[in-house]
Amino acid sequence: MTYRDALDYLYAQLPMFQRIGPAAYKKDLGNTLALCAHLGNPHLKFPSIHVGGTNGKGSVSHFLSALCQNAGLKTGLYISPHYRDFRERIKINGQYIPRQQVVDFVDKHRAAIEAIQPSFFELCVAMAFDHFARERVDIAIVEVGLGGRLDSTNVITPLLSVITNISYDHQNLLGDTLPLIATEKAGIIKPGVPVVIGETHPESAPVFLKKAEETGSPIVFADQHFQVLEQATSTWETAVYDVSRDDQPYLKNLSVDTAGPFQQKNLATTLQAWAVFLGNIKPQHIALKIAKAKGVAAGFNPPNSTKGKKAKGAGQEFLPETIEVRRLTRFMGRWQVIGRQPTVLCDSAHNEAGLRMLLKQLETVSFRQIHVVLGFVNDKAVEPVLALFPLSARYYFAKANIPRGMEAAVLREKAAVAGLQGRAYTSVKNALRAARRAAGPDDLVVVTGSIFVVAEVV
Repeated sequence: MTYRDALDYLYAQLPMFQRIGPAAYKKDLGNTLALCAHLGNPHLKFPSIHVGGTNGKGSVSHFLSALCQNAGLKTGLYISPHYRDFRERIKINGQYIPRQQVVDFVDKHRAAIEAIQPSFFELCVAMAFDHFARERVDIAIVEVGLGGRLDSTNVITPLLSVITNISYDHQNLLGDTLPLIATEKAGIIKPGVPVVIGETHPESAPVFLKKAEETGSPIVFADQHFQVLEQATSTWETAVYDVSRDDQPYLKNLSVDTAGPFQQKNLATTLQAWAVFLGNIKPQHIALKIAKAKGVAAGFNPPNSTKGKKAKGAGQEFLPETIEVRRLTRFMGRWQVIGRQPTVLCDSAHNEAGLRMLLKQLETVSFRQIHVVLGFVNDKAVEPVLALFPLSARYYFAKANIPRGMEAAVLREKAAVAGLQGRAYTSVKNALRAARRAAGPDDLVVVTGSIFVVAEVV
């Protein structure tokens, strides 16, 4: 079996949410637990940090992975979905899982796969956990795929749970109100495990506080302690921030080699999570590695949680001067520049909150004319988000090459109702070619609306 054979088998045999949508969503953890049992329960053999939320969980996962690597930890990272290479989902210290290991996994466990009949996502999670256990990672950063309570990743009991924020997405699966969505996200909160919430929202905060009280989990809201301000020296590819904590200066000139919307909030969430993680380290080998990296013998006192508990440790914090996200983790698809003259920007924002932040960020950028290559999946209501886009832009509508993709002609008609004018194209690449031909050197071309649209051009 070759690597291509293994991928063809996975794509052809297993229901894949990214391609077919809700029909592939499994509403229990049975298949994942059965796969893990077959593999010797690898999810019990490594420490982890579990990261969920509506927007920003990918960024926070990558930031935490970079911090752990900088602290000398052998760091696993599981994310979803992938853009170009299936192996983007499973990395250790930024290195993709080897092709041969994917082949060997499929070949060795094919009988169990066909007996259990997992979804594509369930199998990816099991493969990642097996890889992390075999390679004996010091820590694994595990990003939730969808929701939380019933997500396949939720078989782990982490050292720390992180929930970035709550907004409307996948309402057909998670609920059509913010408290209902928050309830699903809060499902990753485990008994006695500290939890960091990125944003305090009046509709979701009571849900998280109630869940944390039920599970006896120390809880802290990052935005109540950390404030992050972007400096004017930021560029398309990098950003520089000043950070305060509890209204006191905390970090000056924190350089991050990724930029774009949401990163101020994501950094606040990350730094709060990092502080709580350092104050709650239980595996001794992790504590020793971090102590060696920062040159001190112990941890530090993190801020109090809302339950009034303090994590253990005393001393000095291990603080970053820079977070090299792309170099350490190969982060792509978010505020990614893929061309110049004209500038071509890809961002896989795909729900109302994400697109609102993207478009707000674009207001700070200088350009002559904006061209938008736009595509969505067909199981989302696009009318609310189309109303956010500028009427002055030129639009190039396209369908991602997946069954879930919304037909370009249908999207053009919906966009016209919102006052957005443009043409429909036979593919994302053709739409981008047309936008580049029409754009002048001082124009901006933005590719957005769906991860799967962006994946075809990055």
